[in-house]
Amino acid sequence: MIGIPTGADVELDLRLEAVMEGVLVTGSVRGRAIGECVRCLGEVVEDVDVSLTELYVYPERAAVAVEDGDDEEDVRELEGDLVDLEPALRDTVVPALPFQPLCRPDCPGLCSECGARLADDLDHSHETLDPRWAALGGLVGSNDETKES
Repeated sequence: MIGIPTGADVELDLRLEAVMEGVLVTGSVRGRAIGECVRCLGEVVEDVDVSLTELYVYPERAAVAVEDGDDEEDVRELEGDLVDLEPALRDTVVPALPFQPLCRPDCPGLCSECGARLADDLDHSHETLDPRWAALGGLVGSNDETKES
């Protein structure tokens, strides 16, 4: 429903520190997420600004961390002298995005009968006759015709 588009600019303000276990990455991530309103399918633009704290451990420390009971997927490992930030950024940004994005808090959505955007026409309505009364509606029309004759 919403996400930061591929190729969009993301601003990173990061600090990398050498620690005993590896490299500690801290800082902030800023970007613009674009998606669709869950009620009217209109465009939603949301600014994202989240904090990031992630430890990238040396390969020999990663094996020890897994043996000590940490999940293997939770342990981020250095790849030589490189740090792969993409998974950590994704894991930080995705939970900060709205679960059900709205174009505005009071978005009325779409008409359940015809699909028209209710925000464009506030007086939009359909005359609906309860099907249980449909037979009586036919009688009313025939009585009007007999009175005119």
